[in-house]
Parts: sequence; structure tokens; C-alpha cells
Amino acid sequence: MQYVTHKPRVGIFIDTQNLYHSARDLHERTVNFETLLKFGAQDRELVRAVAYVVEKEGDSTARPFIFKLSALGYKVRRMNLQLHHVNDQGKAIWEGNWDMGIVADMVRLSDHLDVIVLGSGDGDFSDIVEVLQERGKRVEAIAFREHTAQKLVDAVDRFTHLTDIEGALMPARPRAEGGK
Repeated sequence: MQYVTHKPRVGIFIDTQNLYHSARDLHERTVNFETLLKFGAQDRELVRAVAYVVEKEGDSTARPFIFKLSALGYKVRRMNLQLHHVNDQGKAIWEGNWDMGIVADMVRLSDHLDVIVLGSGDGDFSDIVEVLQERGKRVEAIAFREHTAQKLVDAVDRFTHLTDIEGALMPARPRAEGGK
């Protein structure tokens, strides 16, 4: 009797804002999303890789980044920032959060996956991690340990500190004068 084994099927879900801000704040660098994709897919059948991007409406500065993610093989999901409120000093506070969209995509695809790789350190994902594990899925997280909630580290089957992945960080581009 011959048994057919298949490579584990993997889905990769990357919260680009979470990783971008952590890389910038902790290391003054940017994430190499190509290296991240290769690491997450390693020796497995990649079913889907999704990168979640937040952008300001009418601002085209994110287009090269979005194009690059698409060229690497990510399905890019985009969301416009929404004005949340204006603080007492008159500063606009913007909001753009993909958490529920990421969770919905994980659930949608879970029947077709053996392994779910989350690129985020947000502790809000710990509940969906447990739900997916109850359904027999292996869940891994890749993020910066310094910016990762302990409850997420405790929940996942494997946590990888992003800086432990060779080539995962690239030098940051210099900021434009007065820019972000």
C-alpha cells in the first residue's frame, strides 16, 4: 500500500502596517516582504499570500509598494484611512485597521490550508489563533518580539522573531524633507 503525502498547504496573511511601523520604530529599517514570503512558504505548498495595506485616499505614494507586493505574489487588499476624530489641538487622528478583514480571510481559506502564517504581533489575533487550532490548523506568527503581545506568542504553534530571519530587514529609505 502506497501512501500519498502532500506538502502542507500554507496561507500567509501579512499586516503590513504592523510590521512596517515596528521595523521603522525599532530598527529604522524596512521589512523585506520577499524574504518574509519565502520564509513563510518554506517547503510548503503556498495556497495564498495576502498583504493588507492602508493608504490615504488620493495619495499615490503607496503605489510602488503595492505594485512590488503584487509582483512578489501577494494578493494586495487595500483600505483607505478614515478620519477617526480631531483632537483638542486640532490634529486629525486617522484610522485604518485590517484586523477583522484578516480574520475573515483566515476563516474563509482555512478549509484549504494546513498552516496559517500571520505576519503581525497584534494580540487581538490570539482568539482566532485558538479557533483555527481547534479546527486542526497549525498557526505561526512572524513579527518583532518587542512589539508582539505575549498572549499571541503564547497562542501560536511557532513564533519567529522577524530579525532572526536572514535578510528580513532592508535599509530604510531616507525620509523626504518634512515628509513621513
